Amino acid sequence: MKLYSTNNHDLKIDFQTAVFNSMPQDKGLYMPVEIPVLDQDFIQHLDQYTLPEIAYKVASALLQDDIPAADLKAIIDDAINFEAPLHQLNEKTYVLELFHGPSLAFKDFGARFMSRIMAYFLKDNEQLLDVLVATSGDTGGAVALGFLGVPNTRVTILYPKGKVSEIQELQLCSNGHNIRAIEIDGTFDDCQHLVKQAFADEELNSKMRLTSANSINIARLIPQTFYYFNSLAQLFRAGKREVVFSVPSGNFGNIGAGLLAYRMGLPVKQFIAATNANDTVPRFLETGVYQTRPSVQTYANAMDVGAPSNWVRIMALFNDQREQVKELVKSYRYTDEQTVQAIADIFQKFNYVACPHTAIAWLAVQEYQQQHFSAEDTFVFLSTAHPCKFPDIFDAELAAQIRIPEQVNELKKKEKTATAMQADFAAFKTFLLTSN
Repeated sequence: MKLYSTNNHDLKIDFQTAVFNSMPQDKGLYMPVEIPVLDQDFIQHLDQYTLPEIAYKVASALLQDDIPAADLKAIIDDAINFEAPLHQLNEKTYVLELFHGPSLAFKDFGARFMSRIMAYFLKDNEQLLDVLVATSGDTGGAVALGFLGVPNTRVTILYPKGKVSEIQELQLCSNGHNIRAIEIDGTFDDCQHLVKQAFADEELNSKMRLTSANSINIARLIPQTFYYFNSLAQLFRAGKREVVFSVPSGNFGNIGAGLLAYRMGLPVKQFIAATNANDTVPRFLETGVYQTRPSVQTYANAMDVGAPSNWVRIMALFNDQREQVKELVKSYRYTDEQTVQAIADIFQKFNYVACPHTAIAWLAVQEYQQQHFSAEDTFVFLSTAHPCKFPDIFDAELAAQIRIPEQVNELKKKEKTATAMQADFAAFKTFLLTSN
């Protein structure tokens, strides 16, 4: 697999280099030079394959000969050892539950796959690999559990103070061992900017071996394609073929993976990018002007991103042609008030408890149906996190309906350990250079 930088198409590197370098020095993002199209026989008979089998087929097509077949199968079987079931709400609507992994969020797909890829490529006695990750909520917890105990690695997680839920914070700050957390007095965008500055700093890169566990790392994006193909496998078994995906979108890695799957042959009619008040992409699709803004805090905190990194990848998939993207991707934004009402409506109509991110994706389905009704369409909206991670969002009646997983009860017994820091690169750089 060869990759180029979105800022330099002449740059060509291999997959292993991209995994460990994470982001090119020119501050672009790595993208595959060639995107393989899966054979139609496989696509049309997805219903005959299991999730691990689908994952292997997709990954091997992308990675080509970078990892031997037996090793790649072992990595996938170890990393993707949980389900991603479709839960049917009515004849036309399904929710794709992506929270059945250890951190109770969809980020488990990317984090577990990436950690095992890195462990596979790491050699004994190599320089310590320092993994940097910015999180607005769920990424950090998935990365922490994915890398916990992986030899010769150290993970540093940056998260915005007061802007993650209690459970999310405990997932970041209670691991110890090779996992450490920094509580930044700022926003997710501040955290993400600090990480990007670190990758561009010559002194840091000369003294440390840095890589990222954010969705800027191509190894995070690849495994997220798996559950799009697997969703269609489940729908094909139910006789459904015309599919619209609604994706709660913050840093746009999740929908970016769906669009990569589309370029690989995934037969999808439409994608919907559902956002909260952080609406950089909806505004761009409406006006043609891409203007980032400081992120604002919402109930759907994992989507509180004002400058979505992965949007450049999505544009690259379509040769920077906004009209092509606009044709395939519709985008809507919703307020906290609408989100809370949607949570109540979903429970009332379907006896189903949705997290705020999931509720936003459902709202987008309703809006799209009003504007583009077709009797043939089947709608799948992505549920990216278990509702128990957001206890302050729900009223007493709804909260009583949430089944609390045992790992959350165990998590609440642990103590939080984090380093407080201003959103200052000099301070962050000093921390990295001087901490053991």
